[in-house]
Amino acid sequence: MTYPQEPQYREPQYQDPQYREPQYVEPQYGHVPAQPAQTAALPVVEAPEAKPAPKKPGRDRYLDLLRTTALVRVVVYHLFGWAWLTVLFPSMGVMFALAGSLMARSLSRPALGVIRGRIRRLLPPMWAFSVVVLTLLFAGGWNPGKDPDNGGTWGWVSLFNYLVPIGAPSFPWHLGAKAGLLEDTWPAQAAGPLWYLRAYMWFVIASPLLLRAFRKVPWATLLAPLGLTAIVGTGLVTIPGETGNAVTDFAVYGSCWVLGFAHHEGLLAKIPRYLAVSCSALVMAFGLWWASGHLGPDGWDLNDIPLAQATWSFGFVVILLQYSPSWQELPGRLAKWDKVVTLSNNRAVTIYLWHNMLIMATVPIIDLAYDLPFMENERWSGALDTTYMLWMFVLVWPLIALAVLGVGWIEDLAAKRAPRLWPDGSRRKGARGARRG
Repeated sequence: MTYPQEPQYREPQYQDPQYREPQYVEPQYGHVPAQPAQTAALPVVEAPEAKPAPKKPGRDRYLDLLRTTALVRVVVYHLFGWAWLTVLFPSMGVMFALAGSLMARSLSRPALGVIRGRIRRLLPPMWAFSVVVLTLLFAGGWNPGKDPDNGGTWGWVSLFNYLVPIGAPSFPWHLGAKAGLLEDTWPAQAAGPLWYLRAYMWFVIASPLLLRAFRKVPWATLLAPLGLTAIVGTGLVTIPGETGNAVTDFAVYGSCWVLGFAHHEGLLAKIPRYLAVSCSALVMAFGLWWASGHLGPDGWDLNDIPLAQATWSFGFVVILLQYSPSWQELPGRLAKWDKVVTLSNNRAVTIYLWHNMLIMATVPIIDLAYDLPFMENERWSGALDTTYMLWMFVLVWPLIALAVLGVGWIEDLAAKRAPRLWPDGSRRKGARGARRG
């Protein structure tokens, strides 16, 4: 067909029934009229489905927040001695569960190297602490060979536990005078946290076997420590001495450690949340019921009631891990605590080891205030007496900060990292912002 030339175009040509204007013909075969052959021959290619971006590796900030909360609760408990804090937040069960989860993740590597690495991270900070404590003990006139509890050769041998916490180290229950620079019970206060390091080390050594057992018979491995606690923690079977204390500690917190395995292996995620929470509530209710009939000298202090501590901590940790949101960053208002959470997790061993001694150290510092001239007034001295514990709480945190600056860097050397004085994450975030800029 020959198209008319532009000068010859007339309106009546549109009325010719044989004439078709190509530009206005509707396509009838699913292709563009100008290039029908080429378009019809092209294959149909579907766009690939968009895959979600992989999750960035990094620390779980929810677990870091739990560890920070546990450390703060430990400091407050040892300062004020409030028994109800053991019910409000069972810190030791939470800390053992978090450590168990990290241990399960690490055991994807050869077990011997993992155990050696964990112990290496633990011992140097403990050695620094032990040097200070033993120096003060010997300067105060303590002789391990004449100790009334562990005298003779065994008293000297037990000093090895200040180097490697396989058992309980020896120490005098009283040293010095009540009116001295430190209260005469300071050695027991200073050595108090060492039981945790002993239990932690035995859990680390036993973890390869525990994890293997958990993968074969998960529920039996998870609940066996509770059954063992019902035997050795209720007086049904009594194991004397520090051996009994070590076995009891292992039993009480064993299920929490294995709960860390269950969290890492995904077992808890497979259990419906309503079922996990309901069963945990029943276990916790049993723990409170048992505690009500076996109150110790400090009332509802679960540290004195092993079976109540085991069951309450177990149920509490299940609920915490069941609701674990796996934060990459602290959300909302919690974000303002990011530096505190980062610092406390990087210096957890230092804070735990030194906090009891630092609580004791606040006493002679606050007592200096009584020498001020205006303190001769009974009104001012009475006000200080009334608020004494509050001032101890206020003062212990700067002292902990000084300990972090003074000896916290040993944790970095133990982990084969460059030493850092104040690892709160500021430098890392500043470098990240510079890269983005």
